[in-house]
Amino acid sequence: MMNKTPGGPPDPVTPAVQATGLTVVRGPHTVLRHLDFTVHRGQVTGLLGPSGCGKSTLMRALVGTQAKVTGTLTVLGHPAGHPDLRSRVGYVTQAPSVYLDLTVRQNLDYFAAVLLPGRAHAEERRTEVERVLADVDLTDRADSLSGKLSGGQLSRVSLAVALLGTPELLVLDEPTVGLDPVLRRDLWNLFHRLADRGTTLLVSSHVMDEAERCHRLLLMREGTLLAGGTSRPEAGGDSPDALRTRTATDTVEAAFLQLVDAANAAPAPGTQP
Repeated sequence: MMNKTPGGPPDPVTPAVQATGLTVVRGPHTVLRHLDFTVHRGQVTGLLGPSGCGKSTLMRALVGTQAKVTGTLTVLGHPAGHPDLRSRVGYVTQAPSVYLDLTVRQNLDYFAAVLLPGRAHAEERRTEVERVLADVDLTDRADSLSGKLSGGQLSRVSLAVALLGTPELLVLDEPTVGLDPVLRRDLWNLFHRLADRGTTLLVSSHVMDEAERCHRLLLMREGTLLAGGTSRPEAGGDSPDALRTRTATDTVEAAFLQLVDAANAAPAPGTQP
């Protein structure tokens, strides 16, 4: 396991993400329930919880693609989904978002042209493509057809697309799911290198041991935050060490289960304890 080196000092004045009362309703179901949390700049924040707890919905809200969002959600100083955020936020979905009938380089060339259109940016686009190929360790597969790549390689192509333009915030929806331990380790090492350069990363996972690789944690269950949620912008979530200490447990998984048990035992709102 990699060393859990803290990221750069958080900036309490201008956090990467600030949510207050964030709620999402889909039909008769409330998917997210009055979430309050902060994501500080230059750190890897893990969004962890079981499948179906609302992680993907929260990430779609952050990038402005989720309908029926209420409350306040500010991203890099703008309302979520603001046009000024398009080149400042990178988003990687669970499903690969590249063209399978193009090579890796052709995919990156295409998306770089969307991001940096015009002949004046031609050299900049080439430099960007080579940089992200190196970042995700796909330089030797640059001319391979994307549809012929392994699942792990295809995930790295999607990540390379998101890295074009050096976004300030990366939102990664379960980027390591289905990958072997070596690839998972390599991706987490890359995430920390990006954070060391000043990029903010919000990484979702349902694998609790990945929590140990994060600087801060948001633990979700059934659309609510069991840990990391706060209305105090200086807090910015729990670190793995702080969460274990607060719950007197040895692992983040044990801490999560203790918090679940405590939530189940708590009286429902509006009832007498």
